[in-house]
Amino acid sequence: MATPRAPPQAAVPGGGAGAAAGGVTMRMFHGDVFLGEAEVFPMKQGAEGSLPFPSNEIRISHLSPTSERCPPLAILQTIAPFSVRCKLQAKLMPPHPSLHRLYLTCFNEYKSAVVVVGDEELHLVAMPSKVEKVPCFWCCSVRSGIYAASVGMLNLRCLAIVFDLDETLIVANTMKSFEDRIEMLSRRMDIEDDPVRIAGMSAEIKRYIEDRELLKEFIDTDTVTDNGRIVGTQKEEVLPISGGQERVLRPVIRLPERNAILTRINPEVRDTSVFVKLRPAWEDLRSYLTAKGRKRFEVYVCTMAERDYALEMWRLLDPEANLISSHNLAERVVCVKSGSKKCLQNVFKDKGCHPKMAMVIDDRLQVWDEKDQLRVHVVPAYTPYYAPQAEMANAVPVLCVARNVACNVRGGFFREFDENLLRKVFELMYENELLDLPYAPDVGDYLVCEDTNFAPNNKDVAPIPEGMSGAEVGKRLNGLAYPRDQKQIPSSTRLSDDDGVALRGIPGGTNIQSNGGSLATTPSLFVTVLQEIGRLCESRVEFRSTVSSGKNMQFSVEVLFSNEKIGIGIGKTRDEAQVLAAEKALQNLESNYLSFMAPVAGVLNKDVNKPPGSGNGFLEDITLSEDISMEEPSGSTLKEQDHSKALDRLSSVISLIRELCLEDQHVVFRDQVRDSGSALNGEYHFQAELGGQILGRGIGLNKDFAKLQAAEEALKTLKTTTDPQIKKHLRPMQQLNFPLYPTQSHTLVGLLFFTQLKLIFLEDAIAS
Repeated sequence: MATPRAPPQAAVPGGGAGAAAGGVTMRMFHGDVFLGEAEVFPMKQGAEGSLPFPSNEIRISHLSPTSERCPPLAILQTIAPFSVRCKLQAKLMPPHPSLHRLYLTCFNEYKSAVVVVGDEELHLVAMPSKVEKVPCFWCCSVRSGIYAASVGMLNLRCLAIVFDLDETLIVANTMKSFEDRIEMLSRRMDIEDDPVRIAGMSAEIKRYIEDRELLKEFIDTDTVTDNGRIVGTQKEEVLPISGGQERVLRPVIRLPERNAILTRINPEVRDTSVFVKLRPAWEDLRSYLTAKGRKRFEVYVCTMAERDYALEMWRLLDPEANLISSHNLAERVVCVKSGSKKCLQNVFKDKGCHPKMAMVIDDRLQVWDEKDQLRVHVVPAYTPYYAPQAEMANAVPVLCVARNVACNVRGGFFREFDENLLRKVFELMYENELLDLPYAPDVGDYLVCEDTNFAPNNKDVAPIPEGMSGAEVGKRLNGLAYPRDQKQIPSSTRLSDDDGVALRGIPGGTNIQSNGGSLATTPSLFVTVLQEIGRLCESRVEFRSTVSSGKNMQFSVEVLFSNEKIGIGIGKTRDEAQVLAAEKALQNLESNYLSFMAPVAGVLNKDVNKPPGSGNGFLEDITLSEDISMEEPSGSTLKEQDHSKALDRLSSVISLIRELCLEDQHVVFRDQVRDSGSALNGEYHFQAELGGQILGRGIGLNKDFAKLQAAEEALKTLKTTTDPQIKKHLRPMQQLNFPLYPTQSHTLVGLLFFTQLKLIFLEDAIAS
């Protein structure tokens, strides 16, 4: 039970400033017990202010679970931000004894009174009041079941983590998939002229053949010969999940030295035998998730594989059921039909967890619904046959990086929850407004991309998919034959050697140094100047890269200055992406510096509207994104802009908005058609909000264009507003800081002048 709080005893009667004038009297019940009459005040006027209670009565069905450390309003603001529908208070003084007892129970035990309306729950949250001496409540709306699932997770400081299986955690093959891959590589070797590539493919075939022979021996004799040692099967009991209740024993051989397991999906059918390779460092990640018996994450699996296969693969990964208990396994392992999009809302079935409290680990981003992609940590596909040493090429293995990302996400989420949201919720009173509610954290806010790319040593062509699809096992379980000429459906999209992917070691590609995940320095003026700025400011400049998994392969490079992202570049090669990222970073540095210096000191007296390319220097050659934001946004103009430029402009505008706002205030972008799951008439509609108040709206054929338009309008509103309700969220002018390195901001005039001269010198040297 939570420590009781003393509600203040004795803004104005009638719901406070945040509620619309004029209350409606309703009768309150707890089940069939009459609690008295209450006055209900909608939060908004007009059609949007309609009251949510049917039949003009408030009938409480039950109380929410007790929360040990989080008041109900903090939980509701996290899972359903700014969802306060109305306020209500007891009509009579003194109040009905039953209503008074209900109020004290909810207030002291961190419970809420729940009114169920269809698939919606209305939570009555007991609120302290500055002046009222009767029970007072805020009424918040949330999807049915999500509150009960979230209260325990937030009290335990626990988030959800969703794993993909194939090529993320494991690679599995049957005899058929082994033979298909060996045959495909043999055909490639027949037409290949490059002896280096031939050697690489030959080594890959040998690795396939070696494991195929082990699998064949397992199928024929239930044993394998590993380095001269005969290893027999162990019968492992499997709890039945679907079908009958018969006891199932599977023959399994575990080879820890090879990081491999042999199993049989259907113990009665030897052709369902599978050779499984586990990704290195899985034990480290699993140990973190279960360390010291403290649950840090609720674990889920979402895969496009066949269900029985997926359940067995997860059993091999979690044999003691420490991550997912046996009675939760059926609902925690979610299988998606091939070709469909994965979606967190479907994974949790609207009740297990709120998507904003979940992160995903997958080797492919595009298989996820677009609204969930910001919560996906993308890992390189596991390729043990093509590049067996690639996993250990980096100082930190891929799954250890994933562990570190999960740790950082959890720490950032609950730091925001504890230090900002909880603190402010405890200060709120019944008379406060909707705008006074604090920003709610989202896992996507803390999921920073880390460079987990590696460069295999072999110079082979791009690999074929290494693991079989779950559909293959499904067909075997159903007794379907496999013709020799049947094409194996790839479980992920791969590149051909025509794509010229430097990551695979193709000649002419970019060399990558594994020094903290940074890229090798390119002979670019922008990169040189950026690194010089970092050296003079004694700040670390990092380049981190990712590779898209779409058909048109693109490289994306982010620039981090003292661990803060200041630029991003997208190109067909890493060199191109790095140069673009460095250029954008310099633009953002200049924009932020000028926006900081111009209103405070008026240091630079330049014509910032001069078109790009009109000067030789760093300061003269770049257009301020801040000035662009002052132009009237045009939907047709946004459609014509390059996507990468729009992303960069959006980043710049958001940086300027953050500088105008207080540290604990955040502008939130809301998708106005998010419930439909798709764009409206081919267009996306976004609105920018600060504390629940709309600052700007944007419409575009692309989400980023719509966000950019909303952000520019919001920036214009913040700069020109006289509304005291908005200005209270803004910094006083004298407190504005340069966001990247405020302690060195007084040196930047000389620093930027130096970089300008350096660019001129370098350009003259190249020209000569």
